[in-house]
Amino acid sequence: MKKDLTMTQSLEDYLEAVYKQITDGKQAQVVDIARMLSVKMPSVVRALRELKKMGLVTQEPYSCIELTEKGRRVAHQVLSRHKLISAFLMKLGVSRRIADKDACLMEHILSAETIDRIRTYTETGKK
Repeated sequence: MKKDLTMTQSLEDYLEAVYKQITDGKQAQVVDIARMLSVKMPSVVRALRELKKMGLVTQEPYSCIELTEKGRRVAHQVLSRHKLISAFLMKLGVSRRIADKDACLMEHILSAETIDRIRTYTETGKK
């Protein structure tokens, strides 16, 4: 029987970090992800193992981390949600630094309905 794998807040953060590295035109390496997230390299290795099981990343030993097509889609969704919440908070007058920090926390717990309402409000200014 296959274990049900769920995307945790922590795994979303790792996936988002890999995606940012790649979309910035850089190679995603364990050491870079550890530095970005202020964690130790063994933590990155454990997270990558879970992301591999989920079919979101691939990595040969001691090589760069690559996103699968599914991984790219999921990471894009996670980053888009983060940017949307951050933009919403800044529209409310929150500083960019705090909005980014708070968005990182909020993006994992808000429902799809709330995200849709924030998107509508941010894009149109209407409820």
